[in-house]
Amino acid sequence: MKYANILAASAVMAFTLNIGCSPTPTASFSADVKPVLDRYCAECHLEGGKGSQESGFRVDSHELVMKGTRYGPVIVPGDAISSSLYRLVVGKVDPSIRMPHGKEKLSEKEIEAVKSWIAQGAKND
Repeated sequence: MKYANILAASAVMAFTLNIGCSPTPTASFSADVKPVLDRYCAECHLEGGKGSQESGFRVDSHELVMKGTRYGPVIVPGDAISSSLYRLVVGKVDPSIRMPHGKEKLSEKEIEAVKSWIAQGAKND
């Protein structure tokens, strides 16, 4: 009987702790990430841009973002921390290669959108 009470109390606590907690919203490439890439990256990372010529990375489409650079992918679906794109925009790299170069940093909300999208599998929508 004692263990049943403990189990019941644990279930009530778990339920209570989850009240008000909402699941992480789904991040969308087209609605959340592409506008960030257009604002901060497109100037250099479209066909003919300096960044595109130097690295091969383009932000024209989901397919090109997922292709990455001539050196390999910049997105590891499901793992933002291992994704070069995330590390570059959050500043977890040498300052000389932080993106975007010489421009305003992404806001926390924009960084979180990129991180969430990658963590949720970097899907094309």
